[in-house]
Amino acid sequence: QVQLVESGGGLVQAGGSLRLSCAASGRSVSAYAVGWFRQAPGKEREFVATISWIADRSYYADSVKGRCTISRDNTKNTVWLQMNSLKPEDTAVYYCAAGPGRINYYAHSAYDYWGQGTQVTVSS
Repeated sequence: QVQLVESGGGLVQAGGSLRLSCAASGRSVSAYAVGWFRQAPGKEREFVATISWIADRSYYADSVKGRCTISRDNTKNTVWLQMNSLKPEDTAVYYCAAGPGRINYYAHSAYDYWGQGTQVTVSS
């Protein structure tokens, strides 16, 4: 079992930055790919970014490409999502998730473990 806890969310003005953290406990997350998803009110949960277990590959949704960077430190059992140039449409609850690196990395079903989420609100 892997337990995931997100932190770092908050209220920020448009154009600002936030760094989200995903801390893992229980079984080491070092053998898992880790993804970030987000869910805005009234919308489905959507893929944001993912990183492979040895950080040699990362993928991003078109909506955040160039503005977000995913990184990890397996010695700290932590994955980060640096978000810059935030827009009001980035407002959502952000979730991290861990899975064995399935090919459908953009889908919820590719991940076995989920955190509880952290709220990000971007004001205009």
